Amino acid sequence: MTVGANDAELPARESMEFDVVIVGAGPAGLSAAIRLKQLSPDLSVVVLEKGAEVGAHILSGCVLDPSSLDRLLPDWRQEETPIRQKVTDDRFYLYGPQGALRLPGFGMPRLMHNHGNFVVSLGLVCKWLAGKAEELGVEIYPGFAASELIVDEAGAVIGVATGDMGIERDGSHGPNYQRGMALMGRYVLIGEGVRGSLAKELIERFSLERDSEPQKFGLGIKELWEIKPEKHKPGLIQHSFGWPLKSDTGGGSFIYHLPDNKVYVGFVTHLNYKNPYLSPFGEFQRFKTHPDVAELLEGGKRLSYGARAISEGGFQSVPKLVFPGGALLGCSAGFVNVPRIKGVHNAIASGMLAAEAAAEALAAGRSRDELSAYEDGWRQSSIGRDLSPVRNVKPLWSRFGTYVGVALGALDMWTNSLFRLSLFGTLGHGKTDAQSTEPASRHKPIDYPKPDGVLTFDKTSSVFLSNTNHEEDQPVHLRVRDMALQKTSEHDVYAGLSERYCPAAVYEWVGEGQDLRYQINAQNCVHCKTCDIKDPNGNIRWTVPQGGEGPVYQEM
Repeated sequence: MTVGANDAELPARESMEFDVVIVGAGPAGLSAAIRLKQLSPDLSVVVLEKGAEVGAHILSGCVLDPSSLDRLLPDWRQEETPIRQKVTDDRFYLYGPQGALRLPGFGMPRLMHNHGNFVVSLGLVCKWLAGKAEELGVEIYPGFAASELIVDEAGAVIGVATGDMGIERDGSHGPNYQRGMALMGRYVLIGEGVRGSLAKELIERFSLERDSEPQKFGLGIKELWEIKPEKHKPGLIQHSFGWPLKSDTGGGSFIYHLPDNKVYVGFVTHLNYKNPYLSPFGEFQRFKTHPDVAELLEGGKRLSYGARAISEGGFQSVPKLVFPGGALLGCSAGFVNVPRIKGVHNAIASGMLAAEAAAEALAAGRSRDELSAYEDGWRQSSIGRDLSPVRNVKPLWSRFGTYVGVALGALDMWTNSLFRLSLFGTLGHGKTDAQSTEPASRHKPIDYPKPDGVLTFDKTSSVFLSNTNHEEDQPVHLRVRDMALQKTSEHDVYAGLSERYCPAAVYEWVGEGQDLRYQINAQNCVHCKTCDIKDPNGNIRWTVPQGGEGPVYQEM
């Protein structure tokens, strides 16, 4: 069995045995746990969650398509749940600097409509799902960050290890040092969310992306506001594209009205942008100065802030989902429908499909092999039917820019919806988001206005509202492989773009000349994973900090 290189020198880990170990208490992991216990109540199932509590690290829009939840928990509508606010109005806009053009709803393919959906806090939904899972006998361990895979001599994954606690910044063992636990399972399901560290290792270890297109990503930044009652329209959702982004940069906004005079205001920037001077955070702040948005928020109060990467590659970027001993779920697999800006329904469906495959395998006496039924079935499932018709929207947008690309994407969705065919076949994505970044010499710096502290804000005050906390006297969980390369490339060629792509002021170039150094303010990290995606050399690796650390999102 292999876990880490220096295990022989450390105290033995406490070990626990389960039928199924699930990493991540998001909608995918919790749905898998619930479905397993529905099918086989005697199975032992554990869910590990790196956040201090279930929902603490959950960030999504979120307009919930309840179709998968209806299958998982058919009676949920008769219960008291956090899923209360139905969508009452659905609007699409093309924004310019001073105005907006509302696009007619009848011009949108039916799959883009939101009738029957709900505006929710996904964090609260996950807390509710966790309660459902525990009622069925699932063990849930919040504050336990799965940091390592445990594999046997044949290479099969047989468990995960949680990170050691109490390690000092220099790597030594402090007075409160405690070895992590080993949680062993006959199957291990990975639902860490976008760009999870274990999922990334599994994809590399088993070459799971060998037959798929590169995964693509966006960065979603979101604020929760309380606005004046007279401006509040419960259930109104609106999406926009266009300003403040230029036509060669993909992205768009969302504004969702919740109950109690609250609204979600968010902005997504596709991370295949070329200009290293672009700041997704800065673009979001500019977006709020649009007359329509500024008028909505005038007199309101910002309550919370967060940021998270979004998987955008779609159907053709989904890797092989299974490996010896387990499977990838939800956003770890990349099941987001980009034009719909939705992935929760597919995350729930993937958890159910993987659980059904695992339950069937366990009933047949199998363990630690590949759950081939899950891999073979997802394309014909509701997930495949959701992702296939929109598979060309992202590559068309990337190739032809916002205006032509979105129009071609809409045409392709219509032909797929009406005739189940595409004029374009299945397009590829080509470059990764890191490879898409161009040297600073090809671009001009972007002048972002200073924040006014009323409508627009700086990163530091924003991170404060995310309730982010990390113990400072621990090893930095953001690992730079080659610091010299960071200077000669990230700084000298790309003008220090990490200072701009990071939405939490984690990275700074400090000093000048011989005194220039790269400073990592790891305590600010909101776990968005953008650095692991956008660094042009793949030189930064995001890893889990001590369990329970990071943001603590409220109602996000």
